[in-house]
Amino acid sequence: MKKVLIPIAPGFEEVEAITVVDILRRAGAEVVTAGVVTGPIEGRNGVKVLADTTVDTVLDAAFDMVVLPGGAKGTENLKKDSRVKGIVEAHFKKGKFIAAICAAPTILSTIGITRGKTVTCHPSVTAELKGEKVTDDRVRVDGNIITSRSPGTAMEFAFTLAELLFGKEKAVEVNKGVIAKL
Repeated sequence: MKKVLIPIAPGFEEVEAITVVDILRRAGAEVVTAGVVTGPIEGRNGVKVLADTTVDTVLDAAFDMVVLPGGAKGTENLKKDSRVKGIVEAHFKKGKFIAAICAAPTILSTIGITRGKTVTCHPSVTAELKGEKVTDDRVRVDGNIITSRSPGTAMEFAFTLAELLFGKEKAVEVNKGVIAKL
């Protein structure tokens, strides 16, 4: 079974996190949401989510993919969390998939793992990406780095992640029930 980690921080963009959780679980992934704080975590729009666990409990766990949701405040909270940085770095070094959407690609840039890569992000944070080639693609895959632009691209992002983990046929099968325009 493929395992995916989604760290959740206060201010996270709800659509970006929950869409990915939903689609990847439909595809058969074991998706673990891990809060950087305990208890309910309030998203950008006031939706409160109870993560499956905390980041502390997954520090030494192995995942096939780490996905960082955006949201301006959520991104800043993830960016300043050294535990999240360590998890991302460790999984990147092992060649695992690292994915980020909206403002979250700035986290990958700050860590230094997207230098020289082509990425996409929300237009409001493009200037923060200094060592990357930035494109306005809705979803971009460059090696084991997957980036996407915004809440409006969350479904495409989620299906791209599902395809990378399980193959095109599984993504098509999942979409038969979802009927997303991809």
